[in-house]
Amino acid sequence: MIGRLRGEIVSKQPPQLLLDVGGVGYELEAPMSTFYDLPAVGETVTLITHLAVREDAQVLYGFMREHDRALFRALLKVSGVGARMALAILSGMDAARFAQCVEQEDSTALTRIPGVGKKTAQRLLIEMRDRIPGLDTAMPGLSRPSAAPVDDRDQAMADAVSALVALGYRPPDASRMARAVDDGAKTSEEIIRAALRSVSLG
Repeated sequence: MIGRLRGEIVSKQPPQLLLDVGGVGYELEAPMSTFYDLPAVGETVTLITHLAVREDAQVLYGFMREHDRALFRALLKVSGVGARMALAILSGMDAARFAQCVEQEDSTALTRIPGVGKKTAQRLLIEMRDRIPGLDTAMPGLSRPSAAPVDDRDQAMADAVSALVALGYRPPDASRMARAVDDGAKTSEEIIRAALRSVSLG
């Protein structure tokens, strides 16, 4: 079992990233809550990981914080929730916000996440109610990435739209969401974060 990796970021394109660990390239998938805090390509990062072994593939998931991985693993135990949906949930809201939704039985906020319908939201509220107290939901403030250069605007927007599509949004909706929150100075990560927040706040 691979539980932790420390290496140089070779590339990052949400939800995938490539980490060079001692000359070996590890492909990982990560939620946006992790991408928000990743350093730049070429810098070193330590990720806590979860290895999922299936009949057709072995997928490695990376997280910046232990409680993110703990929530991810707890979500996988919920009937009908797979890794893709667990990543979408962690991308749409942080652990503290998710815990708040469960405690307040706020299914509406959960249904704003791509792939989470009314029945799944209700199942999450019921099955996660007893698991939330065992999770550390205190999360530090997310660091803000430095602003992207002006001549990188098109690429930042394209990366943001691509990431939103990968999270389950239809291309037209992803484009509309990204352009609605872009002020001309945001990085792709900031655009994605703002777009997801706008949906969460509804």
